[in-house]
Amino acid sequence: MEISFSKLSGAGNDFIIIDNRNRAVTLSTKRIRELCTRRTGIGADGLILIEPSEVYAFTMNYHNSDGLPGSMCGNGGRCAVYFAMSSGIPASDDNHYTFEANGNRYDAWITGQETVKLKMLPPKDFRDSLDIEGLMCHSVDTGSPHALIYTDDLEHADVDGKGRAIRHSNDFFPGGTNVNFIEITSPGSLSVRTFERGVEAETLACGTGAVAAALMSRRLGKVEGTSVNVRVRSGELLEVSFSEDMREVFLCGPAKIIYKGSFTSMR
Repeated sequence: MEISFSKLSGAGNDFIIIDNRNRAVTLSTKRIRELCTRRTGIGADGLILIEPSEVYAFTMNYHNSDGLPGSMCGNGGRCAVYFAMSSGIPASDDNHYTFEANGNRYDAWITGQETVKLKMLPPKDFRDSLDIEGLMCHSVDTGSPHALIYTDDLEHADVDGKGRAIRHSNDFFPGGTNVNFIEITSPGSLSVRTFERGVEAETLACGTGAVAAALMSRRLGKVEGTSVNVRVRSGELLEVSFSEDMREVFLCGPAKIIYKGSFTSMR
């Protein structure tokens, strides 16, 4: 069975996206892992199946590159919406899409050429001043759990070593966590590097990580205002905007189709 796919990038986070509205595609954990493996597969941080929804435009069924179902992926959600638009899935109104992921409703808007704005879930479980692996950490859940460490030298941060160790700090994070290293670059901007759970490596961008970094930085008074520009490892910018109480949170940035192709299912 030949399966068509599109490869999309959301600020450097890359995804294999498949239109599965007819539910004809079934992929095993092993096959998803093979497809996402770089050099020997298509290569991606995750795989997304666009599936039917009884209520919304579609359901986003997201898997990390390890083949396992993942929690919310902000950049993946933005790419899923851009894929839906390019595939002819109708918007509810004026480039506005509603979709579901992990049982939650999400709203998103096509705001420009290859640009998507996604409304995130309200953050939860803010925790300050955690001493993990000898580092002062903070944490928050923005749809996925995130540990946050501030540094004055992001370029030389031990993202792989320390990130991998903190990711597996089960005493603090029973299900594991993503780990973000943050450098404040101005009163309204920051740079971040993320070690992603499920990918088990540093990625070029992480949407929920960018949101976590922006919200925690505002909470701690490290940035000002309610809009923060976040520079990710790819060099691209994501914009995180939010209400004063942080109950309304939006992630905006690039989402683009890199190429299209097909593969043999080989479950």
